[in-house]
Amino acid sequence: MDAAQDAQRRSLLKLGLASGLSVGGLLSGCGGDSAGAAGNSAVTPPPNTQISSFALAVLPDTQFYSRYATSSESNQYERHYGNEPYAAQTTWVARNAQALNIPFLIHLGDVVDQVGKPEQWKVADSAMQVLEAAKVPYSILAGNHDVLNDIDYDSDPTKGTDTQRVLANEPYLQWFSARRAQRQATFGARDDTGFHEYHIFKAQDQQFLVLSLSWRISDAGIAWARKVLADHPTLPAILVNHQLLNIAPDAVSPLETGYGKMLWEKLIRDNDQIFMTLNGHHHGGARLTKTNNFGNAVEEMVVDYQMAYQGGNGLMRLYEFDLTNKQIKVLSFSPWVPMKPADTLNAFDRAVLTESNHSFTISMDFAKRFARFNPTFGVGKATVASSLIDQAKALVLKGYTEPAVAEPVLPKDTDDYPKVASTVAHWRFYGGSDGAAVPPGTRINDVTGANPLVRDQLNQGGIVGAAAGDVVWSNDHHRLSSAPGSVGFLNTDKNAPRLSYFLTDASAAINAQTFATTGYTIEAFIKINPAWDKAKHAWMNIMTRDGKRGNLAGFDGGDPESPPLLFAISSLREVQWEVVPAVSGQRDAMASWSGEIIAGNWVHIAIVNDPVTHDTIMYVEGAPVLRNSSNVVGLASLSASSPWVVGGGSWDGARADGFFGNIGEVRVAAAALPATQWLTARRS
Repeated sequence: MDAAQDAQRRSLLKLGLASGLSVGGLLSGCGGDSAGAAGNSAVTPPPNTQISSFALAVLPDTQFYSRYATSSESNQYERHYGNEPYAAQTTWVARNAQALNIPFLIHLGDVVDQVGKPEQWKVADSAMQVLEAAKVPYSILAGNHDVLNDIDYDSDPTKGTDTQRVLANEPYLQWFSARRAQRQATFGARDDTGFHEYHIFKAQDQQFLVLSLSWRISDAGIAWARKVLADHPTLPAILVNHQLLNIAPDAVSPLETGYGKMLWEKLIRDNDQIFMTLNGHHHGGARLTKTNNFGNAVEEMVVDYQMAYQGGNGLMRLYEFDLTNKQIKVLSFSPWVPMKPADTLNAFDRAVLTESNHSFTISMDFAKRFARFNPTFGVGKATVASSLIDQAKALVLKGYTEPAVAEPVLPKDTDDYPKVASTVAHWRFYGGSDGAAVPPGTRINDVTGANPLVRDQLNQGGIVGAAAGDVVWSNDHHRLSSAPGSVGFLNTDKNAPRLSYFLTDASAAINAQTFATTGYTIEAFIKINPAWDKAKHAWMNIMTRDGKRGNLAGFDGGDPESPPLLFAISSLREVQWEVVPAVSGQRDAMASWSGEIIAGNWVHIAIVNDPVTHDTIMYVEGAPVLRNSSNVVGLASLSASSPWVVGGGSWDGARADGFFGNIGEVRVAAAALPATQWLTARRS
C-alpha cells in the first residue's frame, strides 16, 4: 500500500486507518472493461489432447486479511462470515496443488498491515503453515507494511533500505526467518540481511528460479541478486518484488515507478534470464512488456486487490505455463467468495474476474525466449489433460451461483426518492444555469425547511484569494440521484489557502443534534475532480461540524485541532468518516475508511450508525467497506451554535481543506436507514 502521508496532521493514517474497498471501475481495485483476454492468439488444444503445463499460485497483499482476522479488530471476517480469506486462499492451494500441478506459490509482500502487531503476524503464520503442512513450497518477501522503517524510494532513494535496519528488531525476520525458509524443498539461500531469498522449483522436467526481493533493496542486495543469477546461468528467472510496476488512474494501464526503473537499470535489463516480474503494492492490475538489452521481452505484472471489496475478497491469481501451446494464461479468482454464507453475498462477490487486466493470456515461445542462456530448454512431457486455468475455474465455480444483481432503477423525475420521516436535513444543490457562479450568500434550501445552507462570504477565517466563480452550478450528477444537478468546487488549493463552502446558520436546529439515541444515516453524492492533486487537495472535506475536537470534554486523542466530525477525502483518495462520539468521560475519534476513489467518477456514500449496537458502517456505491468502527455513540457537537459545513472544514480554528470536485445532494437522517430508503432507491 502506498505510504504517502501528511506528516503534520494525519498520524491516524500512519497507524493503519486507511481502508480497503474497490467497486467495479469506480475504485482502483477492480478496474478495466469487460473485454475478452488480451493477446490470446494461441490455439486452444482440442478436447482430450494432453499438454505439458503447470501453474504458479500468487498471493497479492494479504495485509487486511491478517489485520481483520484479529480480536483487536473484532474478528471481522469470522464474525460476519464464519471463516477467513487468508486461510481460505492457502487451504485452496494446498488441496488443489496436486490436481492442478502447482509446484510453487509466490507471496508478493505486505503480509500484515501493522508491523508492530504480533496478533496480525499470528494470522499470517497460521495461514502459511497450511502450505508447509501440505509440502507446497513458497517464496515470501517483506512489503512496506512488513518493515519498521517504511520509506518510499521516490521520497528518499537513499534511506530505508535493507542494510539500514536493525535486523534483530524486525518482526518479519522473526516470523519468517531464514531457518523457516530453509524448510521449503525449493529454497536456495537468503542474503546477509535475511530479507531477500531465492528458490528453484522443477516443473515438467524444467527448472525455474524465483528471486524474491523485499522492500527497498540496497545496492548490496542487488549485487547479491546478480550473483544468484550468475551462479545459475541457465535458469529462467521470475523476479518478485513488492513494488515495481504501478497502475495509471484509469485503473487499467501500466505506469512505471521510479523504483521499478531503478531495478530495470541495475538488475533486469542486462540479465536475460529475467523474463517475468511480479509485484503488488499498487491497487488493481496491469501489465507491461519491455524489451531488454538482448532484444527479448520481459513481462512485468502488478496485482493487488487490497482495495477491493472486503480488503481483497480473497482474490488471488493462478499463472498457467502452457509449454505445449507456448502461452502463459492468467486467472484472477477468489476461493473465499464461494465459502461465504449465501445470505451475505452481494453484487461485489465475484469468484472469477473477467476484465482484460485481470484475465489474459501472454503468448510466449519459451524455448525461443530462453535459447540464448538455455538452448536445451524443452517442452517436457505432456501429462496434463487440459488447460489448468479452465480446470481451476471449474473448481472455484462448482456449486457456486453468483448472486442475482438487481439493475438499479433510474429516477423518473426530481422527486423520485424515498421520503423518510427521520430526515433532519436534506440539501439538494441545483437550480442555477450550468457553469454559472453560485454567488456568496446564496441559500440552499433544506427539504425539511429547518436547516438551510448558505454559501459563506469570500475569504473568511484565513482564506486567501477565493472568488465568486470558485463555486458553480452544474448539471452533472450521479445517475441514481433524482436531484438534476450539483455544485462544482473549483480552484481549491490548501496551500494558498483558497476554498469556498456552505454552512448552516448559527441558530440551525441541526447544530445541537448528537443522534446518540436514534443513530443516523448520512448520504452524499460526490465526484472528485480529475485534476485532483495530492499536494493541493489531500484531506479535502465533503462535510464537517465546526469547532476543535480537543475542546470537547474528555477528549484524549490525536489531532485536537481537527473538527469533531470529518467527512473527507484522504491523501490516498479514500473516503474518511471520522467522528468523536457523543459520550461522557474519555473519548477519541473513531473512523471508517473506504478504498481509493477514482477521480472523475460519481460515487454515492452512505454512513449508517445503528442506534442499538452503535456499529457504524460506510457504504460506497452500495458496498459495505471493511474498515469500520464499533460502539460509536452519536456525533459530538461543540455547541448549539457550531454550524455544519459542506465543501470545507477547519484546522485549529481557521478554515481549511476545501473540496475539489462536485457535491450533489446530501441528506442527514436520525435513523439507521436500510438501502431501500437511501437516495439511490425510488419512491414507493
